[in-house]
Amino acid sequence: MKIEGFELRRIALSIVSPFRTSFGTQTERDILLVKAVTDGAEGWAECVTLPQPVYSPEYMEGSVDVLKRYFIPAMADVRDASGVAPALHKFKGHPMSKAVLETALLDAELRAEGRSFARELGSVHERVPCGVSVGIMDSVPELLDAVGGYINEGYVRIKLKIEPGWDVDVVRAVREKFGDDVLLQVDANTAYTLRDARHLAKLDDFDLLLIEQPLEEEDIVGHADLAKMLKTPICLDESVTSAQTAAAAIRLGAASVINIKPGRVGGYLEARRIHDLAAAAGVPVWCGGMLETGLGRAANIALASLPGFTLPGDVSASGRFYATDITEPWVMEDGHLTVPTGPGLGVTPIPEVLEEFTTSVEWVAA
Repeated sequence: MKIEGFELRRIALSIVSPFRTSFGTQTERDILLVKAVTDGAEGWAECVTLPQPVYSPEYMEGSVDVLKRYFIPAMADVRDASGVAPALHKFKGHPMSKAVLETALLDAELRAEGRSFARELGSVHERVPCGVSVGIMDSVPELLDAVGGYINEGYVRIKLKIEPGWDVDVVRAVREKFGDDVLLQVDANTAYTLRDARHLAKLDDFDLLLIEQPLEEEDIVGHADLAKMLKTPICLDESVTSAQTAAAAIRLGAASVINIKPGRVGGYLEARRIHDLAAAAGVPVWCGGMLETGLGRAANIALASLPGFTLPGDVSASGRFYATDITEPWVMEDGHLTVPTGPGLGVTPIPEVLEEFTTSVEWVAA
């Protein structure tokens, strides 16, 4: 496969309702889409960087710069998606930017060969269960209304974002309102320290699936210590940036569950390696989300259909975040989404919708 170049397309989408976490509130998304153009086919991918470096060190403008200045020029001798990581290895960091190139090329490669993304990764399921992430809100009644709505829509798992001052009482209210049968977990996005261990232990009363990333991402040892103080399983998100860091976390006892976000770990091929490593260690994994459009959602659904993904992930319907998606909308049936089986990602942006939301387009030759 000969790479001709990459189209960098910025689009702007409004989110149906503000989504607040411990690191900020999102009301709209400035999204970078990358189209790989090769002599065999074209492939698409979505970059999951945020506008500011608050979730990770990466941010949108930095991603565009590093792609144009360093990564795309390094693609000249790459012939397939597996060659992206070796070609970019000398460049430190920027996993989301590396991931978008690898994914776009993998989509093109698989489209040219008539193979699906899910089959390439090792899919074993035709459908995946849908979980929903519920942000921090202005009041508990508002949160309870939102959770009730998602349960009525059919979501099989609820994740509550938490932070100091919005945690134990909030979880208690949800449990009292909806009962113990609801699959419930919480996500702190690094908002606590080990000094909060006694407070976090109060969450043990609510039979949670897990508590996600309670401490700073670098504090692997702290997570291992915290795991000894809580009954609730510790899940790592931001701390896991590669199969190597996942192995270290498992060995130290810092994680009994892992959230795999492909952008955070450098792409779907590395995500599959983390899946395989965790499965060998008996550690369950699930697929996290970054408010993806239907394009990124298709790839996440394919990943979530691998055998080690035994917990529902943040794989929600299009309508959770967007009134209009850039692909055909993903619609739940009985709390599940169907794994795409067409060539490549199995979906492409709808041209007229894409044009409506496009804010800029730039071509960069390889």
